[in-house]
Amino acid sequence: MGLELPARRSVGQYVGAVQTGNLLFVSGAGPLGPDGKFMTGKLGAGLGVEAGQAAAKLCALSSLSAVQEALGDLDRVARIVKLVGFVSSASGFSQQPAVVDGASSFLIELFGDRGAHARSAVGVAELPFNIPVEVEMVVEVGE
Repeated sequence: MGLELPARRSVGQYVGAVQTGNLLFVSGAGPLGPDGKFMTGKLGAGLGVEAGQAAAKLCALSSLSAVQEALGDLDRVARIVKLVGFVSSASGFSQQPAVVDGASSFLIELFGDRGAHARSAVGVAELPFNIPVEVEMVVEVGE
């Protein structure tokens, strides 16, 4: 797709992904832009759904950096099993599913049927570093 995976950044005492059996649990990732800076803001208070979708896509791309680091090759992704999206939401904002669609659509476009996944989209009052979206995922690992 002509996209470049960003360098993964941990901002605490954790690793980007942990594999147990054939499942890879990927830590939450924020929307890291090509300039190496996090996108910031809150949905419904300065950011609209389209900007949130772009942020969610960047989160998925950052998550794939952790997958690449853990597996060595994205071709080993047998399936995206579960995606959880956290959306920093102003009072009254209720379009979290539409925002997280930015990550879901990207993963389906990238992996086809292997990218179709179960999902939760949760509105929260605040996210670290004032990021608008954070995404975590569970990946089935193939050979």
